[in-house]
Amino acid sequence: MTFNFDKMTNRFNTNSYKWDVGYKELPMWVADMDFETSPAIVKAMQKRLNHHIFGYTSVPDAYYHTVAQWWENRHQFHVEKEWIMFCTGIVPAISSIVRKMTNIGDNVLVLSPVYNIFYNSIVNNQRKVLTSELIYKDNQYSIDFGDLEEKLSNPDTSLMIFCNPHNPIGKVWDKETLKKIGNLCIKHNVLILSDEIHCDLAHPGYRYIPFASVSEEIAQNCITCVAPTKTFNLAGIQTSSIIVPNPELRKLVNRGINTDEVAEPNVFAIEAAISAFTEGEPWLEALLDYLMGNKQLIEHFIASQLPDLKFIYSEATYLAWIGCSAVTNDTKYLCEFIRKETGLYVSEGAIFGGNGNDFIRLNYACPKVRLEDGLQRLKKGIEAFQHLSNPSRK
Repeated sequence: MTFNFDKMTNRFNTNSYKWDVGYKELPMWVADMDFETSPAIVKAMQKRLNHHIFGYTSVPDAYYHTVAQWWENRHQFHVEKEWIMFCTGIVPAISSIVRKMTNIGDNVLVLSPVYNIFYNSIVNNQRKVLTSELIYKDNQYSIDFGDLEEKLSNPDTSLMIFCNPHNPIGKVWDKETLKKIGNLCIKHNVLILSDEIHCDLAHPGYRYIPFASVSEEIAQNCITCVAPTKTFNLAGIQTSSIIVPNPELRKLVNRGINTDEVAEPNVFAIEAAISAFTEGEPWLEALLDYLMGNKQLIEHFIASQLPDLKFIYSEATYLAWIGCSAVTNDTKYLCEFIRKETGLYVSEGAIFGGNGNDFIRLNYACPKVRLEDGLQRLKKGIEAFQHLSNPSRK
């Protein structure tokens, strides 16, 4: 079966958060794809729509079975059905877990640069952000384990929010790294909360390893958040799962998401997830091939047309992390300039913390023609910025 990822769907006037921009602007910022989702998912939701009654919805046993089967078959991770809890989204889950599993004033550790909403979930709940900055060398990132252990050993550190694969840098963490982090968390009595929403978007040739699959000891100290929403472009459907092997932790997490009223599905959430995980794999495989073509297009374009920029080596996601330090150390201003000059809207790296101020993030999950438009705008913006900074530059 073939899928048309080249289709240029118009998303203006659809209440799209991503496309709430000027008519001539091009948004390539938030992690939301410009592809229509799998036809199998649309068919399942259409069937539900045709019922014409949209009352309160429960979570059937089939949902838990389907989630468990996907992780078993695609990621070789055995998940018991009773480990799984439905949640309306990973961000609501993270915020609820921060509230339930830590105390006001506790340190919550992250590896930066990292998904910026982690910071919100910590600060908005009166906890303190503790960052261990990733080491950046030769266009790649690695963990400073000395710094990480020092911060894990702080008696006020009670939780580590981990990103696997890592957004925005596109890192797929290998088993040995996960084991080392997991064992340090056990050693220092720090709970692991692993956001694995990008897990199905590992690039061909790379394998995502579920954090909780590394060892039984780590599984008992790990809460995992997963969803089909990034993979199948379903963010607006609000459907996710929390996987917790430890029954005592699971009891607390379950109490938290129910107290916070984020444990009940909307009328389409169950059908969308079940159809994604039972019938969506052919679409996903085609998507991954298409995304790889887009990624290669960006790499070639930057190397040949924008040599002052650096395309950072990545292994997952559809988010290009682009180094701009040879152009400026203030990418917030650079992004504002590019948007004003060309209409291209990309994410400033500073919001992700760490050394993010030297980077921009560009979402390339879109038809090739749209990506080519974005790259030409990027080139125009960078060249205009450089000319403004150095008028003698040609």
